[in-house]
Amino acid sequence: MTGPKAIAIDGPVASGKTAVGRLVAQRLGIRYLDTGAMYRAVTWTALRRGTDLEDEAALARVARGLTWRLAPAMAGAGRGQMSRERLLVDGQEMTDALVDPEVERGVSLVAKAPGVRVPLVEQQRAIAREGPIVMVGRDIGTVVLPRAAIKIYLQASVEVRTRRRYLELERRGEAVDYAQVLRETTRRDRIDSERAESPLRPADDAILIDTADFGVEELVQQVLGYVERD
Repeated sequence: MTGPKAIAIDGPVASGKTAVGRLVAQRLGIRYLDTGAMYRAVTWTALRRGTDLEDEAALARVARGLTWRLAPAMAGAGRGQMSRERLLVDGQEMTDALVDPEVERGVSLVAKAPGVRVPLVEQQRAIAREGPIVMVGRDIGTVVLPRAAIKIYLQASVEVRTRRRYLELERRGEAVDYAQVLRETTRRDRIDSERAESPLRPADDAILIDTADFGVEELVQQVLGYVERD
């Protein structure tokens, strides 16, 4: 199956966009970028440099000083194992560092800073120009790729998303408290939707899908159905 030049998938935390987007890209044989990883990379770098996450000017300097490249997946993945592109930051793959709990707590503060969002949006658009791509995030259909052929907005109640996030953290072996995960999910929703630069919202022409009652494979098939009809 061949797909359009760009598919934008947006949604709040734990809405399913990462898993769905990666599989859609795999089925179509095109590239995949989770833009959230870029904001996490800035957060990780800022933390390691001792940068105050409330200092927007300092965060902007961190963001503008990084180089980004979407590299092909490494060869040698076992059969049935999902291949994926690697986001290289200053030539380094940072996949493991980006799930650090400290990064998790700080990324929404970093992502709301206009001085961070503007250069990262520039980089995301540059990556998209390199060829067909599925790009997921919180402002892809509204800001990054407003002319994307397919725009999907995945949503679910905060309770559904909190449960997903709780189980995800539990599978990682982290000590988690449901009430704390609920507070954190609600906090991130508020920051994402109320920020001045690129607030989280569906694009006017986005296809809205409530993910509460569907598994990942069912959601992937729904998105691929829209691609086939495009």
